Amino acid sequence: MFGSLNKYINGCLARRKIHRNRLVTKDGRCNIEYGNIKYSNHLSLMADFWTTFVEIRWRFVLLIFIASFTLSWFLFGLLWYWIARSNGDLPWQNPKLDHPPCIENILGLTTAFLYSLETQTTIGYGGRSLTHNCPGAVALLIIQSLLGAIINCFMCGLILSKISLPKKRAKTISFSDMAVISIKNGSLCLSMRVANLRKTLMIGSQIYGKLLRTTNSPDGETIIMDQVNIDFIVDAGKDNLFFVCPLMLYHMIDKSSPFFEMAVDTLHKQDFELVVFLDGTAESTSSACQVRTSFIPQEIMWGYKFLPIISRNKEGKYRVDFSNFSKVVPVATAHCAYCYHNIKGHHHHSRDGHDNQGFDVINIDDPPSVTKM
Repeated sequence: MFGSLNKYINGCLARRKIHRNRLVTKDGRCNIEYGNIKYSNHLSLMADFWTTFVEIRWRFVLLIFIASFTLSWFLFGLLWYWIARSNGDLPWQNPKLDHPPCIENILGLTTAFLYSLETQTTIGYGGRSLTHNCPGAVALLIIQSLLGAIINCFMCGLILSKISLPKKRAKTISFSDMAVISIKNGSLCLSMRVANLRKTLMIGSQIYGKLLRTTNSPDGETIIMDQVNIDFIVDAGKDNLFFVCPLMLYHMIDKSSPFFEMAVDTLHKQDFELVVFLDGTAESTSSACQVRTSFIPQEIMWGYKFLPIISRNKEGKYRVDFSNFSKVVPVATAHCAYCYHNIKGHHHHSRDGHDNQGFDVINIDDPPSVTKM
């Protein structure tokens, strides 16, 4: 019992360490900290206050929404109370019977607050009303009406902008949990799968990748985040993808590929992060969005391929089985790119495969799990 508990705790700690060491998380968030920022740079965030408000969390937006209206009602309530008191309209001031009030039926601070709320929200119950006897009160009424309209416009625009953020559309674009390396169309390829969970298309989709790693330049400089371009090809074509069903992305491992020097027994010992980007425009909203995910060496399986997920039923309708979206089966694959291309003079790596226990592997002999195209 204690052994299994210890194993579970060690697994959780390992997953937290992997999550912390990523630059881009699996759901696309950037894991980076900014330090020693000058005070003047913090003020620049308020100069672009609209973007700052749109990007803050919902809890703060709701807090600002409630506070902006409540504080404005209360502050103007104090001003209305001050005007009524200055004019001698309050009952405890014992006004004369023929006393011309600025605001009728203001009995204290509570009724002044209610009058402020009714004025700014244009409720108008009719119990309290402004008279023509005080020009200052008329001016305050105009100021509160204009300020209330500004607050309404700002908060409505802010909430609508947050609801319609393009990154919300990105939540319906899903990448496979891992990538695989196997033979595809006569080439050694790194493959992964991406799916659009909505029936509406992504217009003008483009897919590309960046390999992030620490390298040393010829002059001895250490580059902490060296970025190498990774090109992907798709069965449906490289440009203007018809993203109506899940697609397979392929990176050809040739001599120009940074994966060319890796092998089955050295891949998981590497220190890199493969970040994959998908840029496109949502068909329904015409808003551009970017989807990101990343793969670390432990999430790349050498000598496996994905199970097929697209089939056709008896009526001829296409069907996508997402239960096999991230499932893989072992397949015969060269243990390194040098061996695949028959290049001599390279270190002979071990031919023993390495299973990644964190992923769901299906035996290739399992008939129910395989879908024929």
